[in-house]
Amino acid sequence: MTRKPLTPSPASRRLFLKQSAAAASLILLGRAPLGAQLEAPPAPSAPTRKVRTALIGIGNRGWDLIRSFEDTGLVEWTAAADVDFMAAHCTEARTRLEGVPLYQDFREMLAKRGDAIEAVVIATPDFSHTPIAMVCMAAGKHVYVEKPLAPTFHEIDLLMEQARRTGVVTQMGNQGHSGANYFQFKAWSEAGVIKDVTRIDAYMNGVRRWHGWKVDGFADTEIAPPTVDWDLWHAGRPLKPYSRKLHPQEWRGWFGYGSGALGDWAAHILDTAHRFLDLGIPSAVEALRRDEPSDFIFPQASTLRFSVPARGDKPACEVTWYDGVDNLPPLPAEDDPTVQRQSAGKFIYGGGMVFKGGSHEAPLRIIPATRMQELGPGLPKIPPKYSNHYANFALACLGLEEARSPFSVSGPLSQFLALGIIAQQIGGRLEFDHERRVFTNSDAANRLLSPPPARAGWGKYCELAG
Repeated sequence: MTRKPLTPSPASRRLFLKQSAAAASLILLGRAPLGAQLEAPPAPSAPTRKVRTALIGIGNRGWDLIRSFEDTGLVEWTAAADVDFMAAHCTEARTRLEGVPLYQDFREMLAKRGDAIEAVVIATPDFSHTPIAMVCMAAGKHVYVEKPLAPTFHEIDLLMEQARRTGVVTQMGNQGHSGANYFQFKAWSEAGVIKDVTRIDAYMNGVRRWHGWKVDGFADTEIAPPTVDWDLWHAGRPLKPYSRKLHPQEWRGWFGYGSGALGDWAAHILDTAHRFLDLGIPSAVEALRRDEPSDFIFPQASTLRFSVPARGDKPACEVTWYDGVDNLPPLPAEDDPTVQRQSAGKFIYGGGMVFKGGSHEAPLRIIPATRMQELGPGLPKIPPKYSNHYANFALACLGLEEARSPFSVSGPLSQFLALGIIAQQIGGRLEFDHERRVFTNSDAANRLLSPPPARAGWGKYCELAG
């Protein structure tokens, strides 16, 4: 069986690929690396079969995932579920999945089609990830879960422990973690190009769905469409009245349902820095700015400062996050003010150098450009070919690769962000004890480390296996 080489698929935000093309060409010019010669990972053995895969959440992001996984040629859909699969936003996905058994309730799907399912792709709203992924892992299914893993710190602890106990393959859907930036950051940090990082400024300044909203609670006048199982949509969370500001897409802007710009975008912007700089869990997070704070939705703009203590030979580091249309980070003196700045990205300061990066798989540049050109011949090369994030998961399920963003890696990143979400919600400076997994100076913050108690009948779906 002959198989074409696997190459990265386009990032969901193509803007970043266009803006990083020039940087990528510079990176690939490297000839004599500063560290040991880097080699492309060996090509995996050609798989002899496809992974029998179910999808939970077929509309919106789910529709993107259908196409991305099909493009790998490594999966076959054997079942699918969505609480609102007859809605308009599911039409394209429903047509594409014609002939695949489709259910409204993921539990019924697992009960009736479990023997035909090896892996499950979960593309439901953030707040419902935990019960769905927990029960799938308990059933021995490999799981791919969209980012972030969950909105709360202790839910992520549960997911990581379930993955450890069951031994299934896990992957979080921060797809850039299998792209050029992943291999570049890994190579540059191992070779000592990126070192002694003491400061990271990361930002997302695009318009978000909740910008401009004025809410003082949940709507109570709308009637749920007949296509949706509104009770099931809540996945055990407290039942709220139906609102178009919650479903099918607006849930992301609400505390307890989504993770705001931080959870949505920092998982793509800070992922490689978090991993290869061993940022772990911060000792403190402080809300420096919260525009129009609300008890219900994320601020219109926020600035957060995460304090990361020294780790081994790595110095203490401050990570500052900026979101909101006009909430811009300071530009380093080395940056070229004539170059159009991306709406999402980062500046990394360390070892006497400044690195400028975008989001997803967009590679880093050393600034100023003259410094990048000077170092170019000695910079480590990155592999010219590698499996993309979706293929990597499928190949891991087949035992041919290791997942690049398993819960053991993506869990601490998601927890880093979850602590920031709490600061966005209540403000102030919050001190965190990593060993005890609690804040030391705020009872209100500690109450937000866990989700609200599950409604009757749902608690069993978050039980640990064995």
